[in-house]
Amino acid sequence: MQPLAERLRPQTLDDYIGQKHLVGEKAILRQMIESGRIASFILWGPPGVGKTTLARIIANKLDRPFYTLSAVTSGVKDVREVIEKAKSSRFFSQGGNPILFIDEIHRFSKSQQDSLLGAVENGTVTLIGATTENPSFEVITPLLSRCQVYVLKSLQDEDLLELAHRAVSTDMELKKREIIFDETEALLRFAGGDARKLLNILELVIAAEPEETVHFTNEVVTERLQQNPMAYDKDGEIHYDIISAFIKSIRGSDPDAAIYWLARMVAGGEDPKFIARRLVISAAEDVGLANPNALLLANACFDALQKIGWPEGRIILAETTVYLASSPKSNSAYLAIDDALALVQKTGNLPVPLHLRNSPTKLMKDLEYGKNYKYAHNFPNHFVEQQFLPDELKNTSIWHVQDNPAEKKHGEWLRFLWKGRF
Repeated sequence: MQPLAERLRPQTLDDYIGQKHLVGEKAILRQMIESGRIASFILWGPPGVGKTTLARIIANKLDRPFYTLSAVTSGVKDVREVIEKAKSSRFFSQGGNPILFIDEIHRFSKSQQDSLLGAVENGTVTLIGATTENPSFEVITPLLSRCQVYVLKSLQDEDLLELAHRAVSTDMELKKREIIFDETEALLRFAGGDARKLLNILELVIAAEPEETVHFTNEVVTERLQQNPMAYDKDGEIHYDIISAFIKSIRGSDPDAAIYWLARMVAGGEDPKFIARRLVISAAEDVGLANPNALLLANACFDALQKIGWPEGRIILAETTVYLASSPKSNSAYLAIDDALALVQKTGNLPVPLHLRNSPTKLMKDLEYGKNYKYAHNFPNHFVEQQFLPDELKNTSIWHVQDNPAEKKHGEWLRFLWKGRF
């Protein structure tokens, strides 16, 4: 028997749950699908939010040849074979270009993606890609420039509850049982915005209950999942939970836990670049100015991993993980840029003070661009007090020194220079 998630896969947009910003009334993807005019695009979002389902709905809706490749199992040879088939089928298709759906397109190598370029550019195929990774990092620029990227979001609790009730009321197997949702907090928490995970949990809990009537409570769900920690994660989606535990262990300065979660990812076949990217982010976000060398090491780790490869690359990841976890922590830069962005959003495009403006032409000089600017290197300590923020934000404090030796040292120097600030 098919898994519940497959049995309940929607066949039309009206049955599709979530992503209203893309498929709701008058939303961009709905309009494209209903008009039949599909341009190449990439669906980017976490697992279980409907990327593959949308591709299949398009296949059902449009009268076009539809080809599917999985980046996990397909090579350049498979891509070229599909493109040749698409060239042939174009002559017999009345509805438009054949559609090529590539699942997990982020796993395609550069050469595999290069082999798609010509077919996408000349219209041999309309490409639909699905990825859980940021296309900016994983899709080559020429291919990305030929595709629109649509972002899918984790499902909201109300979406998941709608799906759960639909499952127990429409699935022929589940309708044989009386299923009562007494509590749903644990069900929604373990699902984590993932429709497939929710349906797998439903199936697991119901199958484990001997009585005809099944009561969903927080205790029952938690107990079943603890007994079967991987049962609801058949396709590896748990990697989002593990990467979360990994980063939080680094942030919490626990190298033992961090190296354990790293081992879980290595043993599970996680993409090493996925881990390395998150180490770079953690070095900037969580270690930050408390130890600026952390970012240098994390970036070196990313570069070295691509040069060394696998399995030796695990040692480089381990060294960086332990270093970050054992470093002092600061998120002052992370907080500062978010506060600055909020300030920009609130105050708009404030003018640059005249003395800070560039003045490459005589007209600009006549307009006093750059007038009265003081060149810091001409003064003691390479510093002279002057205003650098817009007039409306004069003396606004954005970056705040945190309690660690490195930033305290910076703070003392800045207080010496600015006499009262910082």
